[in-house]
Amino acid sequence: MRENEILDVVSRFATNERPIYLVGGSVRDRLLRHESHDLDFILPSGTYDLACQVANTLKADLFVLDDQRDTTRVVIRKEGQEQFLLDFAAFRAADLEADLWARDFRINAIAIDLRDPNHWIDPCGGAIDLREKRLRACLPTSFSSDPVRILRAARLAVSLGLRIDSATLQWIREAVDGLLRISGERVRDELNRIMELGNTALALRLLKSFGVLPVLWPELDAMDGVTQSPPHVQPVWEHTLEALTRLESLYSVLVEDIRDETSGGLVLAKASLMLGRYREKLREHYAAPLPNGRKRKSLLKLALLYHDAGKPLVRTVEEDGRIRFLGHEDLSVSIMLNRARELAYSNLEMDILRAIIGGHMRIHSLADAGANPSRRAIYRYFRDLGVCGVDVGLLSLADAWATYSYGLPEQRWNDELETCRALYQAYWEKPVAVVDPPRLLTGEDLKRQFALKPGKIIGEMLEMIRESQAAGEITTREEAIAAARTWLERSKGVSNE
Repeated sequence: MRENEILDVVSRFATNERPIYLVGGSVRDRLLRHESHDLDFILPSGTYDLACQVANTLKADLFVLDDQRDTTRVVIRKEGQEQFLLDFAAFRAADLEADLWARDFRINAIAIDLRDPNHWIDPCGGAIDLREKRLRACLPTSFSSDPVRILRAARLAVSLGLRIDSATLQWIREAVDGLLRISGERVRDELNRIMELGNTALALRLLKSFGVLPVLWPELDAMDGVTQSPPHVQPVWEHTLEALTRLESLYSVLVEDIRDETSGGLVLAKASLMLGRYREKLREHYAAPLPNGRKRKSLLKLALLYHDAGKPLVRTVEEDGRIRFLGHEDLSVSIMLNRARELAYSNLEMDILRAIIGGHMRIHSLADAGANPSRRAIYRYFRDLGVCGVDVGLLSLADAWATYSYGLPEQRWNDELETCRALYQAYWEKPVAVVDPPRLLTGEDLKRQFALKPGKIIGEMLEMIRESQAAGEITTREEAIAAARTWLERSKGVSNE
């Protein structure tokens, strides 16, 4: 289904007694000739009745978003297609023009009368702003009345390539403290949209210039100016922003198969050569939405944003001047999870963030050996990280690239790529042999065979057997029993002859 087909359906229900207007970002996107999947409609009142008519016609789902404010949503889901969200809201002011002036930005304050689709209503001059690449708030009170618009300003400026005018910048800075009264859910939703951008680092730089970081995310602001020893060439905050940019480049090449013409072309070409065979698998991995509809890619970028958040708190300087950050992974996990709870992320999302951030040094450690990881090491990697081991691969590559920046040594890049390739190969090509070998024995088998009582020793033996299977040392039930006997004799001094 296309946007114009939906508009044709909604237009059938527009009358002089019940005018319906298309407003907001969907109108802006039409001016830019972009397809929109979020369509906002306003009318004087009675949104539920209209939404029911539209939902019945389109065979779509219907939800009441806010009964008191007369707001209703229709969700169109078609298999294999991106869903459409149709929001129907009653006027928030006395009339249409007052409603438009009460919106966030002038480029979002344009309306189309569905009784006459050629009739565009633009009292705020939004079309001119869009043509002149300018972002202006509708009113001086736009941000103080709803501070979450501050985050939206950074997102729109980056995604549409707009210049924020000076008065709007002043109003933003005056309203920053108001972000503390915004619900975690609304902040989370805007943060996710920023993570979906193609240039998240620029949006974060804008937010920092607004003064948002020390108010909303002081743990990120604390990374600014924290120096690091070689091979890092940048302080922690600048390194993080560059890593985000490198991740976006890697994602575009390894997942979306978009050719990158930037100065990182040779680095990306090598990555594509060595990991391109897993592009379809990676695409499937990131195409699968989370149960709440949010995207795994956004979580990966959020994990990268916080992967070094613990460094300012554990930074030490050795006698020889070397700077160290021992244990920063665990502290970064703790910082991220505290923030994730405040932002009302789901338990599943927090588990993913925990695994990615907590495991982000694993590939670096394996690559330090300069050789392909052993089957045993690969098994342990995925035993600990599960499917998140796939995400850690991309994060680690971006992290390594940003560590050296333009001075990335060829051998180091080869080692990181070889390690990542070995892990992906095992996960997607040899899952039964290396990643998840079948169980040859159960806990009951061990209890009967060796007259053992229930306890953690049985779990340890089962894990030893599976690890040995993954390493190729055990292939049969008899070999598993023999290995268990040897393990018992060595570790517990128990003889079961």
